Amino acid sequence: MLKNINIENILFLDIETVPAQPDYNNLSDTFKELWDKKSKRIAKYQDDATPEQLYNRAGIYAEFGKIICISVGYLKENKFRIKSFFGDDEKILLKNFAELLNNHYNKSNQYLCGHNGKEFDFPYIARRMLVNDIILPNILDTAGKKPWEVSHLDTMELWKFGDYKNYTSLALLAAIFNIPTPKDDIDGSEVANVYWHDNDLNRIATYCQKDTLTVAQIFLKYQGKPLIKPQDVIIT
Repeated sequence: MLKNINIENILFLDIETVPAQPDYNNLSDTFKELWDKKSKRIAKYQDDATPEQLYNRAGIYAEFGKIICISVGYLKENKFRIKSFFGDDEKILLKNFAELLNNHYNKSNQYLCGHNGKEFDFPYIARRMLVNDIILPNILDTAGKKPWEVSHLDTMELWKFGDYKNYTSLALLAAIFNIPTPKDDIDGSEVANVYWHDNDLNRIATYCQKDTLTVAQIFLKYQGKPLIKPQDVIIT
C-alpha cells in the first residue's frame, strides 16, 4: 500500500528527449530507410504525412532519439532537493545518472517514480544506456524479476486503478489536485525545437525540474500528505 512506502526512499524523475538529429535530412541512409519503415506505422493516423514531416516525433522512440535531460528529486527532512543531468553528450549524462543510482538507489526498499514512467521514462533510459555501453543499474534492470521485485512507481498507472484504457496527463492531475504549476514555460512538444534550434538546454532543464516536482506533489496527494512548500524546494 502507498501509505507504507517511505517517501524518502523514492527518487522522483522526469526526462526530456529529442530526435537524434536536427532533421530527417541529417540521418544516414541506413536510418532514413529504418525511419521510413517506422513512420509508415505512425502515418496510419496521419494519412498525408511524409517521413520527413513525421521526424519531429522521432524523439519519443529510444531507437531514433536521445535523452538530453534527466531531472531527479528526493524528499529529505521536509526539503525537496532537485538535480538535473543534462547536456549534448548523452553518454556522459547517462553515466552520471547511473552512478547516482548505483551509489544511492540500490536497495530493495528504494524506488524510482515518474509519470508514465513504466511505459516511457524507465524503459527509455534503460535502452539508451545499453546503446551507450553502460551497464544497467540494478534498479533499472528488470530482466527476470517478478513484478513485485521491480521498484518502479508510476503516478499515471496508480491513477488508473486498473482502468487500462485510461490516460491522464501530468498537467491534468496537477489541475484537479490544485497543485500550483508555472504557466510561463515551454510545452513538451516544443523541447526538440528549443534544443536543436535555440540551443537552450538550461531552459529545458528548468522545465524538466518543474515536472519532477509535480510528480512528487502528486504522489504526496496519493498518500494524503501536505504538498511541498516552494521555500522547501532546493535546486542543486
